[in-house]
Amino acid sequence: MEHQEQREEEEEEEEMKQPGAKDRVISGPISDSSLTSFPFLSSSPCPGGGCEDDEVRVAIVTIEDESCPSEPFGTDSHLETTNQIAQRCGEGDEKETGGAEGDHGEKEGKEEEEEENGELTSPSLHLLSQVKRKLDHGPDGRPFPSGKKRCKGTGYLSPATLVQSTAPPAFDDLRLAGGLSARRRVSSGPPPSGLQDWLRTFQTWSGPERLLALDELLDRCESGQVKHVMQVIEPQFQRDFISLLPKELALYVLTFLPPRDLLQAAQTCRYWRNLAEDNLLWREKCREEGVSEHTSSRRRRRPGATTSQWKSAYIRQHRVENNWRKGDVGEPTVLKGHGEHVITCLQFSGDLIVSGSDDNSLKVWSALTGKCLRTLAGHTGGVWCSQMAVATVISGSTDRTLRVWDAESGECVHTLYGHTSTVRCMHLHGNRVVSGSRDTTLRVWDVSTGRCEHVLTGHVAAVRCVQYDGRRVVSGGYDYNVKVWDPETEACLHTLQGHSNRVYSLQFDGAFVVSGSLDTSIRVWDAETGRCVHTLTGHQSLTSGMELRDNVLVSGNADSTVRVWDVRTGQCLHTLQGPNKHQSAVTCLQFCRGLVLSSSDDGTVKLWDLRTGAWLRDVVALQSRGSGGVVWRIRASDTRLVCAAGSRNGTEETKLLVLDFDPEEGE
Repeated sequence: MEHQEQREEEEEEEEMKQPGAKDRVISGPISDSSLTSFPFLSSSPCPGGGCEDDEVRVAIVTIEDESCPSEPFGTDSHLETTNQIAQRCGEGDEKETGGAEGDHGEKEGKEEEEEENGELTSPSLHLLSQVKRKLDHGPDGRPFPSGKKRCKGTGYLSPATLVQSTAPPAFDDLRLAGGLSARRRVSSGPPPSGLQDWLRTFQTWSGPERLLALDELLDRCESGQVKHVMQVIEPQFQRDFISLLPKELALYVLTFLPPRDLLQAAQTCRYWRNLAEDNLLWREKCREEGVSEHTSSRRRRRPGATTSQWKSAYIRQHRVENNWRKGDVGEPTVLKGHGEHVITCLQFSGDLIVSGSDDNSLKVWSALTGKCLRTLAGHTGGVWCSQMAVATVISGSTDRTLRVWDAESGECVHTLYGHTSTVRCMHLHGNRVVSGSRDTTLRVWDVSTGRCEHVLTGHVAAVRCVQYDGRRVVSGGYDYNVKVWDPETEACLHTLQGHSNRVYSLQFDGAFVVSGSLDTSIRVWDAETGRCVHTLTGHQSLTSGMELRDNVLVSGNADSTVRVWDVRTGQCLHTLQGPNKHQSAVTCLQFCRGLVLSSSDDGTVKLWDLRTGAWLRDVVALQSRGSGGVVWRIRASDTRLVCAAGSRNGTEETKLLVLDFDPEEGE
């Protein structure tokens, strides 16, 4: 017995040294201990359990494809494989030892040939294999069960491949395995003669021969015939993975899409559209894009509409953004009413516009209809400054008074006396307004009662600008100084000295004070310590207006340029100039929605990209631009722009221009 085993081992070693031995069928006695290497052969497959000297035939196939077994252990295919092995063991009992060894070589050579041909006898499988691997099909052409992933290892041995399958799957089998229904055949008449003979001949060819025949056949097909082949093959590779997932997982996958891609995905099919209408999904997308909740409910919904409110809000914002940037709006609404006088101040709240003029009056306009709703008359001097909150308007005049108005009724609620010279500036916060005057003082007023609560004294020249955040008052004057006040104690906390000329503009966000002066510089101050943090240089003239938000400062200057700064570092991020820059002094500016709006003495309003500093377009261009036309003031909301325009030489009528970038809002 030992001599026989030694001889068999030597024969096996010789066979392994021969070319192609790795794919050979190994025959010979296999002990119970060796069978334990294969889980599905751990119990003896031989009848009676006495298999120590029985012959078992196992085909060992090297797996070069990096894929997992297409079916788990214990499935019908694996049980069938075990039965085949058991049957071969039974056949081995009936044969004599010599006869079995004699037949072994003949069968081995035949099975090797079948294996070599079997790997290539399915051209359809060969053509589809590259794409089918991406669709999670196993080496036997069957789709993986749901949730199964490909293995990364290169030496994984599938139990289904331990015994060579009888024949590779046909393309129609792959269709049915993939869950597709049997395709309809072309019904263009009876089949051509000799078709069945040709098909039988095709089946007798080897894999490479079939591929060559297919290549030649496709070369001889017309475009319509090739299109038919594509229509047959393409559905095999189309898999709607979203529809196969539970709704919760499908929605989770969609959260990774940006809103624009989500809108495109909704056009795929009805099920995808239903998923893409999920209100919570769009709420998160709107929060990512900065769309507020109140925006989603501004427009009326059509009866029976199922579109998500948050989705509608995003679509609206996207449309408005495009209208701002590309100018997809109609002609502006023109409002006339101040004669030839200069519009000195402009406020805009909701659907109400309030303009103040040196004709001693203010006018209230409807932004929807363009009509003048009422005229606020009562001042005996020109109106130089104003503030507005909802329907409450406060105005300051050369008649040394402030007046509180109800814009809805036109009634003057309070007249505030106290200043001894022109009220030049003011700032409203909550129920309090702080006014600055040429009499060098500042006064804090209660708007609801009209009572003067505090008087701040310390400047030695006219107060030109003021800011109030509800806690601190900051003022700039013609005495070159900036002062920080505690309005409750009326104490001056800091006097910020450094400018060498009049201070004309201020911004205050609670942490930084930013002052612009006729000395061409802009200074950034620490509001708590009074220390000058940065001196921003680059402008060549008076800084007439500034906007500060989220540590980004935008400044407009009489040198015709607009600059964007980082107040934390003092760095100039952009200078808005170039071939499309303003041709005269910048009169007013505002930034919102990542855009900068600037008006000028040259009669234009220009739109710039805040992030890149690029000029986008001229939003307004007066007919008399360059010859006297001026845009004095601008005010903008998310959807509207109001411009106060006119001229100093009579070339342009005094008027308001209203541009609506959401024309469907009122529908």
